[in-house]
Amino acid sequence: MNFSATVDAVVQGVLAGDNRSIGRAISAAERNAGSPEILRALFGKTGRARVIGLTGPPGAGKSILGRRLAQAYRQQGKTVGIVAVDPSSPFSGGAILGDRIRMAEIYTDPGVFIRSMATRGALGGLARATSDAVDILDAAGFDVVLIETVGVGQDEVEVVQAAETTAVVLVPGLGDDIQAIKAGILEIADVFVVNKADREGADRTAAELSMMLDLSSGRGWRPPIVATVATRGEGTPALVEALESHLRHLSATGESSERRARRAHSRVMTLLEERFRRAVEAKAPDPDGLKDAVARVAERREDPYTAADRLFERVVREGAAR
Repeated sequence: MNFSATVDAVVQGVLAGDNRSIGRAISAAERNAGSPEILRALFGKTGRARVIGLTGPPGAGKSILGRRLAQAYRQQGKTVGIVAVDPSSPFSGGAILGDRIRMAEIYTDPGVFIRSMATRGALGGLARATSDAVDILDAAGFDVVLIETVGVGQDEVEVVQAAETTAVVLVPGLGDDIQAIKAGILEIADVFVVNKADREGADRTAAELSMMLDLSSGRGWRPPIVATVATRGEGTPALVEALESHLRHLSATGESSERRARRAHSRVMTLLEERFRRAVEAKAPDPDGLKDAVARVAERREDPYTAADRLFERVVREGAAR
């Protein structure tokens, strides 16, 4: 089959909102097989979706909360795309797909598209192709795109590079609430959610968050703290209002364009880093390639800075010669 014709068919299918084409496009992004051509064709149709990130420690109830948010937005007549980042299987490298089970109530809704993605070794709580998947769902016409991070704990800060509003979900009794805040989650949260608020200690968790916010400075937006019991749907309307209030704040202050610029910078830098790494790895078997450089450093015959400089200069030189 002609490659260009296949790409065109997938692109047209995505723009038409065809779920099969959307799935094929996201799969291509995960495999990096033809995805640059697809994403180049789709990018001009992006920028319209409301992108919301849900992050927090494991067991906080992010998946159920995401389901409740999707149901709330569907009641408003909006379509919802969900990108749920699951841990990688240690055997196949694929996603464990637990989120599809927890979101079974909305899985058959034609106005909802759910995609689980494996981290495949990526750090920061997201998969490598998460931003690509968001663009594809955006181009497909979904009004709201929810990103649920993997739930690895304290280093899930990359979600701010993919979402315009980030909700940090915590629960009472985990014992790591303040530790998570110290790790930088305070800085990335636009909304705090104290889920499982029917548990003992919920009020204390909310009070600790409020105290930390009192001590912080330099932000024009004070993240609201919303109490929810996702299993019963309690607090969902208040959470939706908090998320939309943040969107209004972004629009009113002009911060929305600043965040778009930061996300664009991060996206371009990530692609450059990937491209450079692939170029270096492609030369691994060659003399003076990556394998030789690693051996030199391991044997203390060369320092890592000199090795990196030499590899960088080689890639740049060969690129300029083309």
